[in-house]
Amino acid sequence: MTSIDALVRLCPPPAEAPPAVDWAGTERALGLPLPEDYKRLVETYGSGVFDETVWLLAPDAGRPDHDLVAQTAERDEILESLREWEADERPVELAEPGARVVPWAFEEGSGAFLYWLVRPGSHPDTWPVLYNEGRGPLWERHGPGCAAFLHAVLTGTADTAYFGYLYEVLKPAAHRFEQARAVLGE
Repeated sequence: MTSIDALVRLCPPPAEAPPAVDWAGTERALGLPLPEDYKRLVETYGSGVFDETVWLLAPDAGRPDHDLVAQTAERDEILESLREWEADERPVELAEPGARVVPWAFEEGSGAFLYWLVRPGSHPDTWPVLYNEGRGPLWERHGPGCAAFLHAVLTGTADTAYFGYLYEVLKPAAHRFEQARAVLGE
């Protein structure tokens, strides 16, 4: 069973299929290929939120706050402006020429983002997931695969100091995904 299959069993996707994505155009706009599990995740769920906590970014999401390409540009600009302040806290691999982070999700209400760590010559399916607390300099590193990471977060098996809101406040008995347009009343 793949990580996507496990996630679908745990948290059923919406009945209405998300819009089709122009992956070639998205990858051209970003200047890099994307992981296959992310593509399947977006094709299965679309832009939206898992358990009122983790927002999945998607290409052409309709709103810049939920759009993969728009958020990549925005996060690049923000992280560049913070580069000198957070130099000691950033993952050491980001000092490599050509290394960068690309956001794929964010945590509701916290300012925190989930990124892939993209290093020159690395295959997209091997990119580790990085969590940055957003309103502070701390970063966490996790294994590759955004679907595997989401599954671990939703099942409480992720080795993370974050996502306390999900467990301490929401305490979901059943997991749910809501498409962005439903949550935002569009």
